[in-house]
Amino acid sequence: MDKNTIVFYDEESGEDLDFYILEETVLNEKNYLCVTDADPDDEEALVYVLEKTGETDEEATYTVVDDEETLKAVLAVFSELMGDTDFTLENE
Repeated sequence: MDKNTIVFYDEESGEDLDFYILEETVLNEKNYLCVTDADPDDEEALVYVLEKTGETDEEATYTVVDDEETLKAVLAVFSELMGDTDFTLENE
Protein backbone atom coordinates (compact mmCIF):
# COMPACT_ATOMS: atom_id res chain seq x y z
CA MET A 1 0.00 0.00 0.00
CA ASP A 2 1.35 3.40 -1.03
CA LYS A 3 1.73 5.90 1.81
CA ASN A 4 -0.39 8.36 -0.20
CA THR A 5 -3.38 6.04 -0.24
CA ILE A 6 -5.82 4.99 2.42
CA VAL A 7 -8.38 2.18 2.48
CA PHE A 8 -11.85 2.67 3.94
CA TYR A 9 -14.29 -0.08 4.73
CA ASP A 10 -17.80 0.74 3.50
CA GLU A 11 -20.20 -0.78 6.01
CA GLU A 12 -23.15 -0.53 3.60
CA SER A 13 -21.53 -2.43 0.72
CA GLY A 14 -19.05 -4.49 2.73
CA GLU A 15 -16.28 -3.43 0.35
CA ASP A 16 -12.89 -1.82 0.83
CA LEU A 17 -12.56 1.51 -0.98
CA ASP A 18 -9.19 2.96 -1.99
CA PHE A 19 -8.64 6.72 -1.78
CA TYR A 20 -5.69 8.96 -2.57
CA ILE A 21 -4.67 11.32 0.22
CA LEU A 22 -4.19 14.74 -1.34
CA GLU A 23 -3.47 16.65 1.87
CA GLU A 24 -3.95 16.55 5.61
CA THR A 25 -4.25 19.26 8.23
CA VAL A 26 -5.25 20.03 11.80
CA LEU A 27 -7.84 22.73 12.52
CA ASN A 28 -9.20 23.51 15.98
CA GLU A 29 -7.38 20.44 17.33
CA LYS A 30 -9.16 18.12 14.87
CA ASN A 31 -7.44 16.11 12.12
CA TYR A 32 -8.75 16.31 8.56
CA LEU A 33 -7.92 14.56 5.30
CA CYS A 34 -8.61 15.72 1.76
CA VAL A 35 -9.04 12.57 -0.34
CA THR A 36 -10.23 11.49 -3.78
CA ASP A 37 -11.09 8.15 -5.35
CA ALA A 38 -10.06 9.40 -8.81
CA ASP A 39 -6.62 9.98 -10.28
CA PRO A 40 -5.12 12.81 -8.19
CA ASP A 41 -3.97 14.54 -11.39
CA ASP A 42 -7.54 14.74 -12.73
CA GLU A 43 -8.53 18.42 -12.53
CA GLU A 44 -12.24 17.53 -12.33
CA ALA A 45 -11.89 14.92 -9.58
CA LEU A 46 -14.33 14.98 -6.69
CA VAL A 47 -12.69 15.36 -3.30
CA TYR A 48 -13.98 14.43 0.10
CA VAL A 49 -13.07 16.09 3.38
CA LEU A 50 -12.87 13.62 6.23
CA GLU A 51 -12.59 14.27 9.95
CA LYS A 52 -10.77 11.82 12.20
CA THR A 53 -13.36 10.78 14.76
CA GLY A 54 -11.66 7.91 16.54
CA GLU A 55 -8.56 5.77 16.78
CA THR A 56 -7.53 2.40 18.14
CA ASP A 57 -4.12 0.75 18.14
CA GLU A 58 -4.72 -0.68 14.68
CA GLU A 59 -6.99 1.73 12.83
CA ALA A 60 -8.45 5.22 12.70
CA THR A 61 -12.06 6.17 12.08
CA TYR A 62 -12.97 9.01 9.72
CA THR A 63 -16.32 10.53 8.80
CA VAL A 64 -17.25 12.79 5.90
CA VAL A 65 -17.55 16.44 6.94
CA ASP A 66 -21.08 17.53 6.12
CA ASP A 67 -21.37 20.71 8.20
CA GLU A 68 -21.12 23.51 5.62
CA GLU A 69 -19.34 26.01 7.92
CA THR A 70 -16.73 23.44 8.96
CA LEU A 71 -16.33 22.29 5.37
CA LYS A 72 -15.70 25.84 4.13
CA ALA A 73 -13.13 26.47 6.89
CA VAL A 74 -11.25 23.24 6.23
CA LEU A 75 -11.34 23.74 2.44
CA ALA A 76 -9.86 27.22 2.93
CA VAL A 77 -6.90 25.64 4.73
CA PHE A 78 -6.53 22.95 2.07
CA SER A 79 -6.70 25.62 -0.63
CA GLU A 80 -3.77 27.45 0.98
CA LEU A 81 -1.78 24.23 1.40
CA MET A 82 -2.50 23.09 -2.17
CA GLY A 83 -1.94 26.48 -3.79
CA ASP A 84 -2.78 25.42 -7.36
CA THR A 85 -6.10 23.76 -6.46
CA ASP A 86 -9.55 25.33 -6.61
CA PHE A 87 -12.45 23.79 -4.72
CA THR A 88 -16.11 24.14 -5.66
CA LEU A 89 -18.81 23.02 -3.24
CA GLU A 90 -21.50 20.87 -4.79
CA ASN A 91 -24.91 20.60 -3.18
CA GLU A 92 -26.38 17.14 -2.96
